[in-house]
Amino acid sequence: MKLLILGFVTVFLAACSDAPSVHRDTTVVYASGADLQSINPLVTVHPLAKAVQKHVLFVTLAAYDSLFQPTPRLSSDWMWDESRTSLTFALRPDVSWHDGVPTRANDVVWTLEMAMDPTIAYPRARDMERIVEAMEIDSLTVRVTFERSQPTFPDVFTDLAILPAHRLGEVPPESIRLHEFNGEPVGNGPFEFVEYRPNERWVFERSNLFPPDLGRPEIERFVVVVVDEPATKLAALTSGELDFAGISPAHATFVQNNESLYTIDYPIQFVYALVWNMRRPPFDEKRVRRALTMAIDRQLIIEAYIYGYGSLADGPVARDHPWYIDVPTVPHDQRSASQQLENAGWLIGEDGIRIRGSQRFTVDLLTVGSGDLPLEQMIQAQLLEVGVEVNIHQHELTSFLALAQAEYRDFDALVIGIPGDLSLSHVAAMFGGRNPGPLAYPGYRNDRFDESLEMAQEADSEETLREAWQEALRLLADDLPTTWLYHARGLQGASGRIKNTSVDFRGELAGISQWRIRRAN
Repeated sequence: MKLLILGFVTVFLAACSDAPSVHRDTTVVYASGADLQSINPLVTVHPLAKAVQKHVLFVTLAAYDSLFQPTPRLSSDWMWDESRTSLTFALRPDVSWHDGVPTRANDVVWTLEMAMDPTIAYPRARDMERIVEAMEIDSLTVRVTFERSQPTFPDVFTDLAILPAHRLGEVPPESIRLHEFNGEPVGNGPFEFVEYRPNERWVFERSNLFPPDLGRPEIERFVVVVVDEPATKLAALTSGELDFAGISPAHATFVQNNESLYTIDYPIQFVYALVWNMRRPPFDEKRVRRALTMAIDRQLIIEAYIYGYGSLADGPVARDHPWYIDVPTVPHDQRSASQQLENAGWLIGEDGIRIRGSQRFTVDLLTVGSGDLPLEQMIQAQLLEVGVEVNIHQHELTSFLALAQAEYRDFDALVIGIPGDLSLSHVAAMFGGRNPGPLAYPGYRNDRFDESLEMAQEADSEETLREAWQEALRLLADDLPTTWLYHARGLQGASGRIKNTSVDFRGELAGISQWRIRRAN
């Protein structure tokens, strides 16, 4: 352990050594369990990378306030036409790229057009399908035209950070993912890029070009360091080398008992689930999926695995989300689960594992990780109690995604986390049968569900959109293409020297401009 921590200290000191004028008491060091994948918002799915893009390096057209209402950011205002098929953004004139070039309408138009280009494979491309055109009216005005009336402000405009057209405009779309800009970006946000060392750190410094009323930060330097071992993160946090680190619920009490540290517990729109491969029997049988769900004690998982830092899930949207609906909870009942499996023809064999004909009931469970797997092992033990054998196959993230998204899905189930934001893009990409996205793991087919998605896409009022969305949630709760496990809560350990770190559903970096560092006496 000592060698690991000393290695971390070396990384941190190296991060600061190129700027002697920036002292530790003006720098915040933030741990990430993995590299940020890419700093380019057109290609990123990594949650922390997206947070850095939106709140550190770049700006979005709009942002949510703490009441979940969209407010201006890069835009100073916007206006719908009478039919709500055209949305005109007025841009702020005082936002500049960190190389001094003003941020203008052509940057917005280029970014939106790239997000609509199928060559890019923007992760939220489904949200862009409704856009017909993005047009530059003048240097500070952009008009976005939609194919039909829009019932609400499009969520994607709060998520997609705008990129510099003068740096990327000549790059072919097929080259965007691997372009050098992704490792040496030019932003227009509150911090500007300083340095990137793959799998080690990202370094950013406060930008004096950023408008004060948008939230110019007090801290001078923000450093994201890659520390993948939980024990190393905890030790570095305790020693004062880290200011923020995601911690496991098991370590929360330890952090809370340290006078120099505190915990930040906050809601996130993220649900964990077992996704069944419905392309394979017997997972294509609804009664079998229901029996497997009943066999898993999800409340015990919440209490024993995440120490209460979460809530029971019956769908992708958490209870504190404004569009949540109450659906029937599948109870934990192993006796009923066993009976339903028997009714489906699965009888207990001589070794205690269920068989149907010559088929043995085993589950090949694909998961991400590099160490202990307490969640998967709890699921394994609970399913074994009803005669179902689980074989756990652990992979690092790249390998996991390759296997999960391969044309031939060579697994029975996945343990994954699913974003549960207001848009239907994530849900539709995973479960939409007629037009599935690349994350369509389970092979779910339900015409009523697809009709609900189409109704949501065509909705001309918020009421219709809400009804379509809620009908889709009811169908998922009834069909159980996944066993919903729990809605997670974010949990960070933080140094007592950092104050004003209130966090809500927008994420841990949304309030970075309010962070303050307590000066040493």
